[in-house]
Amino acid sequence: IYFLVMFLAIALGIICFILLSEPQSMCYVATSNLDGETNLKIRQALPETAEMKTEKQLLNLAGRIDCEGPNRHLDSFTGTFYLRGERPFPIGPDQVLLRGTQLINTQWIIGIVVYTGFETKFMQNSVQSPLKKSTVEKVTNMQILFLFLLLVVMAMVSCVGAMIWNKSYGADIWYISHSLVFDMLVFIILYHNLIPISLLVTLEIVKYTQAQFINWDEDMHYKVNNVYAVARTSNLNEELGQVKYLFSDKTGTLTCNIMTFKKCTIAGIIYGQTPSYTTESQEFNDSKLLDFLENGHPTEKYIREFFTLLCVCHTVVPERDGNNIVYQASSPDEAALVKGAKRLGFVFTTRTPYSVTIEAMGEKYTFEILNVLEFSSNRKRMSIIARTPTGKLRLYCKGADTVIYERLSENSLFVKETLAHLEYFARDGLRTLCVAYTDLTEKEYKQWLQEYTKASISLDNRIQRMEECYDIIEKEFFLLGATAIEDRLQEHVPETIATLLKANIRIWVLTGDKQETAINIAYSCRLISGQMPRIHLNAKSLKVTQQIIDQNCKDLGNLLGKENDLALIIDGETLKHAFHPEIRKKLLALAVSCRVVLCCR
Repeated sequence: IYFLVMFLAIALGIICFILLSEPQSMCYVATSNLDGETNLKIRQALPETAEMKTEKQLLNLAGRIDCEGPNRHLDSFTGTFYLRGERPFPIGPDQVLLRGTQLINTQWIIGIVVYTGFETKFMQNSVQSPLKKSTVEKVTNMQILFLFLLLVVMAMVSCVGAMIWNKSYGADIWYISHSLVFDMLVFIILYHNLIPISLLVTLEIVKYTQAQFINWDEDMHYKVNNVYAVARTSNLNEELGQVKYLFSDKTGTLTCNIMTFKKCTIAGIIYGQTPSYTTESQEFNDSKLLDFLENGHPTEKYIREFFTLLCVCHTVVPERDGNNIVYQASSPDEAALVKGAKRLGFVFTTRTPYSVTIEAMGEKYTFEILNVLEFSSNRKRMSIIARTPTGKLRLYCKGADTVIYERLSENSLFVKETLAHLEYFARDGLRTLCVAYTDLTEKEYKQWLQEYTKASISLDNRIQRMEECYDIIEKEFFLLGATAIEDRLQEHVPETIATLLKANIRIWVLTGDKQETAINIAYSCRLISGQMPRIHLNAKSLKVTQQIIDQNCKDLGNLLGKENDLALIIDGETLKHAFHPEIRKKLLALAVSCRVVLCCR
């Protein structure tokens, strides 16, 4: 019965699940049908219901779920589970399986259907696909319409002539019947060769043949999985030769989305090797760091705390495969950091809903996980509040340098050295994260926990209220250092981009990396050449943004709006101001005047 219910639930709607077959009530889902991401996502049932495994327990389960109304936002869900006799529990995206996702490595689940039918997020996002027509097809259709109208006009004129002739001579030809409709059809049939029906048939045959050549193209054959290109429609074949602008993401498109921990800076000292933008990449390796750990270097305690943070502050789930540990993570960055720490003797071994166990240089330590302050694109950081094996309350945090640095304590060390190292990593095209921590008092934590509990069960603006609550406790950090991760380029990316630029196609790339990292990767994939002049747009306010855009448009003069061998590089904050109605048209004019546009963090 359970299997039948869950099959119908997955087919019909969104499930808020209360029990899973896997350890710690976790499961893995693939959301590629919804957002295109190939990484497995982790979902976890409520710990309060995870132990209900017998039929009697499930029959006695009583309560209600209050949640937001149906909407189309795939990455958000706000609800509260009121279990009879218990305090209310917050329900978020981690407790929800959306229609369209696929369960991976999970034997069974038991849950409650929340939305069904057209109320599901999948259906809320479904739109009618527009009919795609190529320019040739549009022109042909207009020509055929014109010829058809011409045919009708010719038939009508002929009908009028026939009527005049019939009045003059029709009386003598009694054996031929005449009527307006009959004459009209006769003349349409006589003149129908005016419409080139065979042309349409020929075009369709040619397009179908072209589509087959695309399917057979060995240059687009991915031999690893034996996958060929698939032309799902042949309507737009001829449009491929008329592409003028190409918009591209970086991660997973230009790069492999396979992260490798390459370097780090701890207590003002750099460790690791130089990255190489090839298809083969070496993992983090530096004997100096191990020597410092074993020989009691003055920075030993910082190194230990740094890698302890990497082992504790994440949402990775370990799986045992014999004697090996396989890490499952929704973020490849987190998996790369945990694997990097493992190679240096700091092994993340076990996760439960309330604790994390690690082996640090052969010794086991268990950290009690009190709260997870989740990552978001707005926060650009994630934190974990844990009770250390010694009983201390400690907040571990990792995130972008901009958000970590503005929350550092005045007594924090290695600030300038780490900042210089971050710039060095960025020039090497590496993705960087700062890591920091702060100790909390019991009183401070209890006061914050009250506000956090209120925010977590609120149905109105829950995410905003929780992020405001996170900001209260994420402060007075002590900087430990930073990590540097390499995301290797896809095969043949530099050659492909060089060929596209040679074909006079303008390329616009969007990335969340720092500006220095984005520029370095742009050089690596031949998006920007050393001789190409660059326009940098970096501004902190609307007024300054308007001034620099106006100045650059003025400098181009008559070349504005024409193709120039220029690269436009703009950061996210400037872009936000540049979308103002008074500026956006000038920004567009400046952008289309450049061969390359690169938008970074």
